[in-house]
Amino acid sequence: MLIVPHAGYVYSGEIAAQAYALLARWRERITRVVLLGPVHRVPVRGLAAPTVAAFQTPLGRIPIDRAALADLRDLPQVVRDDFAHAPEHSLEVQLPFLQSVLADFALLPLAVGDASPDEVAAVLERVWGGDETLIVISSDLSHYLPYAQAQLRDGQTVQRMLRFDTTLGTHDACGALALNGALLAAQHHGLVAQLLDVRNSGDTAGDPARVVGYAALAFDTPSTDTAALGEALLAAARNAIARVLQCPEVPEPTHAALARPGACFVTLHDAAGELRGCKGRIDPERSLLEDVCANAESAAFDDARFARLTCDDWAGLTIEVSVLGALRPLRARREADALRALRPGVDGVVLDWGDHRGTLLPQVWQQLPTPREFLQALKHKAGLARDFWAPEVRLMRFTVRKFEEQKA
Repeated sequence: MLIVPHAGYVYSGEIAAQAYALLARWRERITRVVLLGPVHRVPVRGLAAPTVAAFQTPLGRIPIDRAALADLRDLPQVVRDDFAHAPEHSLEVQLPFLQSVLADFALLPLAVGDASPDEVAAVLERVWGGDETLIVISSDLSHYLPYAQAQLRDGQTVQRMLRFDTTLGTHDACGALALNGALLAAQHHGLVAQLLDVRNSGDTAGDPARVVGYAALAFDTPSTDTAALGEALLAAARNAIARVLQCPEVPEPTHAALARPGACFVTLHDAAGELRGCKGRIDPERSLLEDVCANAESAAFDDARFARLTCDDWAGLTIEVSVLGALRPLRARREADALRALRPGVDGVVLDWGDHRGTLLPQVWQQLPTPREFLQALKHKAGLARDFWAPEVRLMRFTVRKFEEQKA
């Protein structure tokens, strides 16, 4: 499942393309696309399906999936209404992307009006399918706020989507009614969310005084290999702490990736969910297994902000491991350049200046949702004043794969 924006291509095309680029390996396998987007001009009660046999763009004809429409015939929230589709851009701007990245496919386009999350989710359940089916939800984020205010609002909205929050309002996203139902269905199917990009028209081609927000997200079933790596990392981290405390160890599976060079952070939370320690490295100078074990011990016993972990803390402890991706330069001679380049909810950042260094993981955006707050905290962590800046400041960004234990 993809969530993509639907503004003019000059404004949001680059953001949407990051989601559609993921489909290259599925080009021949996906044969049906279920496309949902909000109505902007024609009021609809429920979800409007077209009566026509096909949609057409300059790239060719796309047949409507008549069999899927027949499967929805008995659902009262699904209506046949060509008037809702005729002027609607939220669906049509997605079609050239789909025609470019997929081979032959049938389309089930649904224009979403006044519909509850349960009503939208019920429709998606009927047509969920398997690997042959792609679900696309078309939505922009906030509308016509000043740049900084939009960044704050959109960052919060994205974090809510990553938590499968189904109470989004239309002030958060114009496609909120479709999004809420899709998130409900995605959570029911155990999908994992990945944020690909979040920006606004002030970053692309618009006036920063009045912007529209855009985000691209992908949802998929966790791969067996990814799940296995998470199990191995979490068990290794827990056992590294257990050996020091002389507590019982857990079964520890192996994984080939543990023997390869890697860098990670280990974060500990207590029974109340409060931070209990966090340590890590950004340079992959040892094996991932060595790194996770060393960082787990350091988070438990060497984080100067907290007392050393004891056996009394063990039962309520939860562990999170974040495996770092490659570090990439974030070029910014001015602080304003850095603030515009940062991607809330996506980027972890390393700051270097002289003998000062600080690192913040992408998870920190949940507490500091604006680029200004995030960068100020990063400078503070590096031992610099929150208002400090110099042209020689060096920033590197990275993404993470996060694995966390589930509370019993």
